[in-house]
Amino acid sequence: MRFRVVTVALVSLVAIFAVYFFYPTNNVEAPRIQQTQPDKRIVPNKLDTRQSRELVKMNSIEYGERLVKKLNTSSSVGVIHHETKVKSHYHERQATVKFKEKPSQKAMEILRKEINGEVAKQLDSTYIFKSDTLSTPKLISYFDSRNDVEFAEPNYLYLQNEIVTDDEFYRQYQWNLPAIGTEKGWEITRGKEEVIIAVIDTGIDIQHPDLAGRLLEGHNILKDSPNPVDDNGHGTHVAGIIASKTNNGLGVAGMTWYNKIMPIKAMNADGYGTSFDVAQGIRWATDHGADVINLSLGNYKESKALAEAIDYAYEKDVVLVAASGNDNTNQISYPAAFDNVLSVAAVNANIRRADFSNYGDYIDVAAPGVDIASTYIDNQYASLSGTSMATPHVAALAGLIRSSQPELKNSEVMQIIKDTTDDVGRVGKDPYTGHGVINVSAALDTTYEKEEPYGRFGEWLKRFRE
Repeated sequence: MRFRVVTVALVSLVAIFAVYFFYPTNNVEAPRIQQTQPDKRIVPNKLDTRQSRELVKMNSIEYGERLVKKLNTSSSVGVIHHETKVKSHYHERQATVKFKEKPSQKAMEILRKEINGEVAKQLDSTYIFKSDTLSTPKLISYFDSRNDVEFAEPNYLYLQNEIVTDDEFYRQYQWNLPAIGTEKGWEITRGKEEVIIAVIDTGIDIQHPDLAGRLLEGHNILKDSPNPVDDNGHGTHVAGIIASKTNNGLGVAGMTWYNKIMPIKAMNADGYGTSFDVAQGIRWATDHGADVINLSLGNYKESKALAEAIDYAYEKDVVLVAASGNDNTNQISYPAAFDNVLSVAAVNANIRRADFSNYGDYIDVAAPGVDIASTYIDNQYASLSGTSMATPHVAALAGLIRSSQPELKNSEVMQIIKDTTDDVGRVGKDPYTGHGVINVSAALDTTYEKEEPYGRFGEWLKRFRE
């Protein structure tokens, strides 16, 4: 009899130990997801892109080309031609100027008369001046001649770079999430509400049913109001990749289940915004608690105003992620090329570089960016392509890492993302996919090991002591 009691007790202890050892406890609120290939990427042989009543497949690359042509011929837009045949754009008769100290009211009145213009916007000691008669080059020449000016530059235009659950479109369209090990990563963490991801873009459809409950109050930089409504669609699509409600039987699945999105509108209905507005958006997001900032936008000219905003956010421990661009060029793109930003290239369903994706030594990592299904304005869903679509995969991963290990610094999060990629090009870092394609499972495994170096046994011991 005593032998039987001892045997039952031992079996019970083993069962309890097994529960603690094998069941994930790090912020997993939903049942574990089973995978047919738990240790391999799931890459379909052929991507099903059939039209449905609610998923619209759009040629976003062609849309971007039309937008560039429109800007090239606009009398209010200046064009900078680069040797690589790509172009940068800026608002004509405008200049971004940072003073060493704020000018007095009297000095400002004299200045406005001299340039025959006015102040369009202001952020601290940085101003946007708009002249009725002087071209942008002449404005910059005027301000460069002043001793009280730290720098003067064009007000550059930054263009959008778009080109297993029961969710409606997941198995049919969303090749991207299983291809980067997202499902296995969910066994470690699915995110936390207190880790905030800011999307600086065209705004977000705040009424979309697949984003309801996932959005914080944001800001409209263009109108200086708390109403970042999306009138383009790009921002809503980017946000859905990160945070579309998962496992709700509706639409698409986002990479995170719980992280909140902070919507910031810094681009207009045509899909572009100025360097000044984007910089202001970065500062606003940083000051209001963003842990990660997604920048699916870019230009081929470096802006000092934007660089200062990037440094401001980075110094406050924010992870910044930006798109490399869609012109299949090695022309350096900003803000992706700034040192304190993770630069993202795009790959297709075969995990090869997308033919439109920019390349160069500044590329850090790559992520899915071709035929990506996500939320869209007017309660719709759309399939878009571009490095704009690749970037939120990386921003979402940063959010998941910070959810798993909130004490990690931004530099550590960025390094983990780079160190845990899958090398798909030539051995080592290359100009096409950088360190490689992100691997959600590998990255989260690394953060889990930092917290529990002895794995599930360490978890069990911790709980036993408690």
